[in-house]
Amino acid sequence: MSMRGIHTSINDIRTRVFAEVARLSYNYPDQDLSDMENIPYRIIPGEVSTYRESVFLERAIVKERMRLAMGLPLRDVTEHAPVSTGAEECVKPEKYYQPPLINIIKFACHACPDNQVFITDQCQGCLAQPCRMVCPKGAISVHHGRAHIDQDLCVRCGKCISVCQYGVILRMERPCARACGMKAIRSDAYGRADIDQEKCVSCGMCLANCPFGAIADKAQIFQCIQAIRSDTPVYAAIAPAIAGQFGPELTPEKMRAAFRALGFRDVVEVAVGADLCTLQEAEDFLREVPEKIPFMGTSCCPAWSVMAKREFPQQAGCISMALTPMVLTGRLIKKEHPGCKVAFIGPCAAKKLEASRRSVRSDVDFVLTFEEVQGMFSAREVDFSQLETMPVPSTASADGRGFSTSGGVARAVAECIRHLAPDREIPVEQAEGLHDCRKMLMRARAGRLNGYLLEGMACPGGCIGGAGTLQLIPRSAQEVEKVRKITDKAHAFESTYSHILPDLEE
Repeated sequence: MSMRGIHTSINDIRTRVFAEVARLSYNYPDQDLSDMENIPYRIIPGEVSTYRESVFLERAIVKERMRLAMGLPLRDVTEHAPVSTGAEECVKPEKYYQPPLINIIKFACHACPDNQVFITDQCQGCLAQPCRMVCPKGAISVHHGRAHIDQDLCVRCGKCISVCQYGVILRMERPCARACGMKAIRSDAYGRADIDQEKCVSCGMCLANCPFGAIADKAQIFQCIQAIRSDTPVYAAIAPAIAGQFGPELTPEKMRAAFRALGFRDVVEVAVGADLCTLQEAEDFLREVPEKIPFMGTSCCPAWSVMAKREFPQQAGCISMALTPMVLTGRLIKKEHPGCKVAFIGPCAAKKLEASRRSVRSDVDFVLTFEEVQGMFSAREVDFSQLETMPVPSTASADGRGFSTSGGVARAVAECIRHLAPDREIPVEQAEGLHDCRKMLMRARAGRLNGYLLEGMACPGGCIGGAGTLQLIPRSAQEVEKVRKITDKAHAFESTYSHILPDLEE
């Protein structure tokens, strides 16, 4: 069960932190970096705690959130240092990224039970005691009419859960660990969550599912705004998943004006790059499957791609090497506007990791999530109802705009293959969430998906379920479908930019 799209106090705090960091950057140097010391008191005012046992703990957590939002590392809790330590690095508008991207604020972690089986107080003390009878380790005993589990003997097999007639036996799992498709969440010496960075692919699902808001990713809000305020034009490359993310008042017709209000020179749809990625993957599929590789996996989701290559090294060559929509759009913008900077605005934490790669750094300068941009809109007090409306350009196809929903990438590529080779049959398999992506690849490795086009998406529902999104997944899917209809191009092969694809691939 995901909290995605449910507005909680965690969302409020995150957005307020992003807004304060954005405001600090917009007002710098008139607002000095030392004001970082005052921000936690504005976000958590007074002397009585609202969310946790102590107002001091609440402010300490906000301080670390601020540092991560500015791209700074977490501080060691055992050392005393001002919250603004190292903040002068953020003034530089260049990329500032220091691994790890996904971080756990340890003193915000609840140290949740990690895969333990409990019998609740609703146990009826039944005469049959099937839970005790099926336990293979004798871990269940009955005292005073209630069943109890000896955690030292329990092996978490779940047999007691399946036979309880009242359904009062529960398996308690860490929400972040359950959401992690890489099994990268473990426990530290104090029982708190810890991330195995060797396994983590930065999908951000742990971040999106932590009920205590203890997990946060680094951001480039401050650096991006510094670039916006410089003499260099900064273009916003907006991902297709943006549809409906900022509520009903920010319509597609107002998107351009909204980002100009933040200081961006203009807006370019990443769906344009999705069309070019589609063309590239369709041509690769026809050229390589099955002559060179038995199947082909899509390239656009970085968390899926990294997982596939890391865990299935013998099949790594089967994952498309096509440039992602983000990279192709960045290259297109820089080709048309030499000397500019590009900020990718999207739903995804893993795109931050992709943009930090040496091969991509020159194409995309900043990556911001919708949640972080919401903080920028708050800082600038942008009133969507007052924005100018402009026609939505038909530069991207309906298929390109559909990349953000599960099945959208495969649909676009399959349509393009049918156009190029009408007699070719294209079997398709898709998976969303890294658990299911892994199962799909295991079937492919076993030879059961030869000749297939595989679409892998790390997040539920596709990109619209990413860690940086703001809306419920079904609602986002509806909004994407609405935007798909605002174009006179149905498929990627109708792209206006197809003739320059060879230049962008170089």
